[in-house]
Order: sequence, then C-alpha cells, then structure tokens
Amino acid sequence: MLERVVEDTAFALDRALQGMRPELRAYEVGAVTHVGSGIARVEGLPGLGYEELVEFPQGLLGIAIDLDVGDAGVVLLGPSEHLAAGAETRRTGRVTDTPVGESLLGRVIDATGRVLDKGKPLRIAERRPIERDAPGVLDRAPVAVPLQTGLKVVDALIPVGRGQRELIVGDRQTGKTAIAVDAIINQRGKDVICIYCAIGQRGTAVARVIDSLRRYGAMEHSIVVVASGDDPPGLRWITPYAATTMAEHFTYQGRDTLVVYDDLTRHARAYRELSLLLRRPPGREAFPGDIFYIHSRMLERATHLHDELGGGSLTALPIVETQAQDISAFIPTNLISITDGQIYLSPALFHKGLMPAIDIGKSVSRVGGKTQFPAYREVAGDLRLSYTQFEELETFARFATRLDEETRNTIERGRRVREVLKQPQHQPRRVSEQIAVLKAVNEGLFDRLDLDRIAEAERAVREAVVERLLGIADSIDAGEALQDDAWRLMVEVSTEAVETLTGKRDDREAGGGNH
Repeated sequence: MLERVVEDTAFALDRALQGMRPELRAYEVGAVTHVGSGIARVEGLPGLGYEELVEFPQGLLGIAIDLDVGDAGVVLLGPSEHLAAGAETRRTGRVTDTPVGESLLGRVIDATGRVLDKGKPLRIAERRPIERDAPGVLDRAPVAVPLQTGLKVVDALIPVGRGQRELIVGDRQTGKTAIAVDAIINQRGKDVICIYCAIGQRGTAVARVIDSLRRYGAMEHSIVVVASGDDPPGLRWITPYAATTMAEHFTYQGRDTLVVYDDLTRHARAYRELSLLLRRPPGREAFPGDIFYIHSRMLERATHLHDELGGGSLTALPIVETQAQDISAFIPTNLISITDGQIYLSPALFHKGLMPAIDIGKSVSRVGGKTQFPAYREVAGDLRLSYTQFEELETFARFATRLDEETRNTIERGRRVREVLKQPQHQPRRVSEQIAVLKAVNEGLFDRLDLDRIAEAERAVREAVVERLLGIADSIDAGEALQDDAWRLMVEVSTEAVETLTGKRDDREAGGGNH
C-alpha cells in the first residue's frame, strides 16, 4: 500500500515537472543610504526611471523623482519607521499607478487603492499611471453643456460648464467645501461621476463630507480619495493625480465626470516639504521652481473631449485657501492663471450670515453664458445689473441723509435680490425652481414684502410654478427656450402665489387684532 502511494506521488511530480520551463529573472537590487522624513536616498539602481516605483522591506513603496548619477531620491508612500540605512531595495519596473473602474464607486480609498471605509476589499481589474499627457487642442471640444450646481448664485451668475476648470477661493471656514459638496449632491440622477479628493484634511472634516454624501444619496455616483494630514507628504502629493486618473477612466468612456480637489494649498505645501527634504533649490516662499507646473499639468487634463473620442468631459473644481483675503498670494495667483474663472468667498459676507458667501464682484466664469440654458440668460443680465447697482449704492447710502425715490427703490430691490440668492446648505434647487424665483425678483414681485418674508414667498413661488406649470418647468429643466407667453404665464402664477401668501398673512394679523 505504501509503495503504491509513493509511486502515485512520484508520477504526479513527474507530470508537474514536465510542464515547467525554468526562467531566470533579473532584478536590480540597491541599498538605502539615507532616510529622512518621508524620503529616502538609494544607490545601486542604474536603470531606475523617473516616477518608477521602488520596493523597500515590508512592502513599503516609493516613487523615484530625483535621478542623480550615483544615487536617486525616492518619495515614500507609507510609514518608514522600520526603514534604515543599508536596507535592501529593488526596482519594480512599473510607474506609479492607481486602480480605476466601476468597483471604486461608493468607496473611500487612498491613492494606492487601499480601502479606508472598512468595507470589502476592492476588485481591481485595471490600474493606470497617475500621470498622463493632457489632451491636445484638436482632441478638445468647446465647453457648451452646463454643470448645474443647484446653487442659484452660481448657476445664474457664475455658470460652470462640463469640462471647465473653476477655482473656489477664499479664507478658511468660509464655505468652500460646502459649495463643492452641494455640486456633487446635485449630480444625482444626472449620470455624472464625482470624485472628492481630500488632501491633508482633518479626519473629522472628511468624515463630515462622507456623511453628507451618504445622507443625501450621492455616494452611489461618487469616489472619495483621501490623504489625511497624518499621511506621508508623498501620498498627499500623488493623491490629486490619482483622482484625476480615476476620473479620466470614465471620461474616455464618453461619460461626464467632476473632480473636487480640496485643497491645492495643502498639496503645494506637501510638495514644498518634499522638495526641501530632497535639497532642491528653493524659490519664492521656499516653493521649488516647478510649483506652477505641478498644478498646471494636472488641471490641463480637465476638458470636454471631441465626439470622435467619445465626447466625455472632466470638470475640475480646485479649492485654494487664502490668508487674510489675499488672493494675490503666490499659490492663488498661480491657480487663477491656470483655471477658467474663480468663485470667491468673502469672510465679510460669511459673518453677515449671507450663505453661500460668494462675492459676485470678485467672481467670474470665463466660459460665461456659453454654457447656460436660455432661461438663465433671460434673467441673469437684469439680476447682475440690479445687484451691482445695489452694492455700489448701499455703500454711499450710509453717508447720505436723504435719498431720491429711484435710489431707494434700487437699494430695496437689491436687498431682496440678496435675500433670494441666500440658500441653505445641502438643498440644491432644480433649474425651473431657480428660474421661477429669479424671474419673480426681477419683476419686482417681492418689492413690497418685508425681508423676513422673502424665504416664505420664494417657497410659495417655487411650489406654485412646479405644481401648476409642470410642462413649462420640464421645458426649462430640459434646457429649452421659453416663448413670451410662457414667461407671461409664469409671472402671473408667481404673482398669484405671492398675493395669496400676503393675503393669508394679512388675514392672520387681522384675526389676531380682532381677538
């Protein structure tokens, strides 16, 4: 019996060995000569390429970005407490890459694909390099389709198109992230893939964003890519590039994507830290000389592709933080020159409770009305004119004792426009609701109302137009132009809604007085 088992085993081994073809694999093996805070220098890898992954003990990876004659500077992508001089290192033969695909939707990961949401491991079918050349001029199509954010002040006065790069700039704690998150929430049901890229943020801040996305049903079409402030600077540096690659995977399939970079100020600081550790020559504010290039080569990948390439789009909403409202600082001016416009948030408006605290005078969209629906173009011109006049007159009115009737009317109209442009967080409005309210304020339907009743009147107008003019509302949402009769009917319905609201209020006040 034992002999038979031995014979069967020997026969199975012979069959297995017959199919083997011994193969020699050559590895370049080097050694660590120096370890710093987030970087290492290695020698003995003569064939090492730029941005190639280098493997260290215990599975630690690094990116080669400094290639000298005798050694190379490597940016580490993980904790390096166990790493010391003399440790063995070797080439991997592949450039820095990141996972892409449908399996990432609804997940929280880092740039390398490590799962951070305590869910199931990712089923990674494909990985792509984090760096890619931006599409050429002939591969790009004009930006002509709007990306609705659901915010009245943005969609009407600072429109964002699919394929545009619109900077969100302002001091800390002025609502920059809130605008970007509202834009992501508003993409529900619009077949737009959204990627929220957190760079150096506190864990509590990222947790709040994830909770908001889940609560309002936006995680199903979103990916959250996180590099916290506790992560190595190398991981913070590659995270926005990885997020862009994840979005490009869908873009080249003909789909529309939105990437929020929160924020690029911390990204620039992480790159400055790495550059100083690698002993690169510092420039202005100790930033290296290629600080402009690290952002431009990333944001230039945002585009609307030509129909021959699928017609997909990648819209970028980079966020940058200013100090003491200084938008002329080094990093903000760099990004303003790269992007197609900026949304500026004012601390003064924020402290007054005017949210979103967007300063219309300092905000601009260089794509402009080309991406707007016809209905917006009908109301946006008058709205911007009346608000601009109001801002100028409000300042001078503080020093005037007597004002003429026209000036008083302009100021009162402007105050109501400002009230209408206020909007609660995480409550994006559909296009038809926005148009109805903006048309009503342009027509002066709110002029006789007290400011504390504007929100109530706005709600009445929205409900009346959507319920009673369903066909017109659907046409507006579809981007169709309205005829004069439709506009006239909308104004009539809005007028009735405001008058009904006023009548109910007067009846209640009268009833209270008789009692």
